[in-house]
Amino acid sequence: MPNRKLVAGNWKMNGLAAAVAMLDELVAAQPAPACDILICPPATLVARLAGGAVPIGGQDCHWAVSGAHTGDIAAEMLADAGATAVILGHSERRADHGETDITVSKKTHAAWRAGLLAIVCVGETEAQRDAGETLDVVGRQLAASVPDGATAATLAIAYEPVWAIGTGRTPSIAEIAQVHDFLRAALVDRFGQEVGAGIRLLYGGSVKPGNAAEIFTVGNVDGALVGGASLTAKDFGGIIAAA
Repeated sequence: MPNRKLVAGNWKMNGLAAAVAMLDELVAAQPAPACDILICPPATLVARLAGGAVPIGGQDCHWAVSGAHTGDIAAEMLADAGATAVILGHSERRADHGETDITVSKKTHAAWRAGLLAIVCVGETEAQRDAGETLDVVGRQLAASVPDGATAATLAIAYEPVWAIGTGRTPSIAEIAQVHDFLRAALVDRFGQEVGAGIRLLYGGSVKPGNAAEIFTVGNVDGALVGGASLTAKDFGGIIAAA
């Protein structure tokens, strides 16, 4: 059977207490969606939004359980606040905070230690795509960012071409298919057919209600990691409906 699609919203550094109303509106419009939904708000809202009809995740975690890491948040803290998942290795974290594949791997271990689904992001820059390095880049990131021991219940991979995030640009359907097919083959080769085929592959990068349905027709696209369009019930609901 095909994987049940996952539509995850990454609110990034957006959202105040009033965002609770957005989730109420979303649930009212999508009371029984035919896909899994996840919202990853800022850390300040995780506990406030957790426990409702929509599962809540974090946007990052530290690899340590606790300690002298000012400003960081442990995976166990996210779980304690009610989170069920965490985004790791997003290109904005890699660029703004210098996160490496090894760092992402350590954080993925921490997510699993806390019982969280790790959504590990991979993706190439525009210069890397223009140089024909896309598959080399995402293959290297996948291999080094994901530790051994992954299962379909503990890992999802989000392919987010850096040049498409928040720009309104998206790769062609053929380009998305090429990368997702490559990632699927790499997961099956490393973790075996059952696990590799069960790990969900999400596409991210300017996903909108207008292009989501076409993107979801791609064979190895098992959902989406949505940025700006996840901030309103209307837009996010449209993507959920497409899934």
